[in-house]
Amino acid sequence: MKYISHRGNIDGKSIYLENTQEYIDIAISIGFDVEVDVWEIDSELYLGHDEPSQQVQFGWLFDRKDKLWIHCKNLEAFLFFKSKSNELNYFWHQNDDFALTSKGYLWTYPNKPLGEYSIAVLPDMHNDVIIWNNKIGIQNCAGVCSDFIENIRKNYHI
Repeated sequence: MKYISHRGNIDGKSIYLENTQEYIDIAISIGFDVEVDVWEIDSELYLGHDEPSQQVQFGWLFDRKDKLWIHCKNLEAFLFFKSKSNELNYFWHQNDDFALTSKGYLWTYPNKPLGEYSIAVLPDMHNDVIIWNNKIGIQNCAGVCSDFIENIRKNYHI
């Protein structure tokens, strides 16, 4: 089971810290994978959800390739990662039911059906964690991504 911190958040949303290198490294250091939002603007990479906010080097991302789930926020970022390395796990989506990541996982939008390769995104925000297939917890998925990932890891059967 993969436990994925949403933008580095572990015990709740922190708008001022999320998607920063330091915050992401903290989540990784305590054992979580991390979903990060990445933009490519004029051949430079940036972290940030609604807009590019912190420049980041490709090497920093590559050094964490086994722990990052890179949400490409624009087409340029997607094309950049596609041309750079097949070792990174990246995807693009907006409001799709799911997006196929470059590593073959289904990044699954809240309240959509899950399968064995699915990552349940923000299930705690959408009541997906409470009951799934008449059981407590999330069933039949490869992982979960949340702002409250520590709580999910400790308290829910997945």
